[in-house]
Amino acid sequence: MGYEESERISSTAVSPQPRVVLQPIAAPSILGLYGFAGATFMVAAHMAHWFGTADSTILLVPFAALFGGLAQFLAGMWAYKARDGVATAMHGMWGAFWMAYGVLLWMSATGRITAPAGPLFPAMGYWFIVLAAITWVGSGAAAAENKALVTVLAFLAGGSTIAAIGYLVGAEHLLVLAGYLFIISALVAWYAASALMLFESYGREVWPVGKTAHARQMPSVTPGIGEPGVIRGQA
Repeated sequence: MGYEESERISSTAVSPQPRVVLQPIAAPSILGLYGFAGATFMVAAHMAHWFGTADSTILLVPFAALFGGLAQFLAGMWAYKARDGVATAMHGMWGAFWMAYGVLLWMSATGRITAPAGPLFPAMGYWFIVLAAITWVGSGAAAAENKALVTVLAFLAGGSTIAAIGYLVGAEHLLVLAGYLFIISALVAWYAASALMLFESYGREVWPVGKTAHARQMPSVTPGIGEPGVIRGQA
């Protein structure tokens, strides 16, 4: 056996060393919760008659579609990368809703469609049926993580349920009540997002979010099982 032949055999006999490359990202729910809080507060305050008129809904389109829609949807996709199922579903779904809601308001304001002038809006009622059904499940799943997220989703699901009924039967007072529930959800979402941001900045919990016993026992970021290079978690 010649020298060149022995070198070829020895080089093929040695297995290449695997490389593990981790790509940590900032907690996506910081952006997602802030985007949700801002858009929800603005639209809910209008629903509760805190400001504006029926003609001022078009002014909510850019804020709802971009701040609440695009920002939150992107946060949902980054939550997918962080393997956070609850955040992926909630941010992705509500981000898509806010973009669709913005498109609907724009089409109505520009005369491309004719939306009902009063509270009787069955099509929108069915939108909120879907949103409520998924958000209630998300609230139950969040119970394994922290109380702040449960509070956000519980008030959001409750508001969606009442909004669905209000639009289906044309009850203005139910829409006002839904608006107040959405406002509470938005305020708690602002708190939860701020708590996550402070945690990342200081490396410790500054504002408590009420982590469950299950969440305290689990590492905040864990390697993916059987998946080199994959991590799970946001904070």
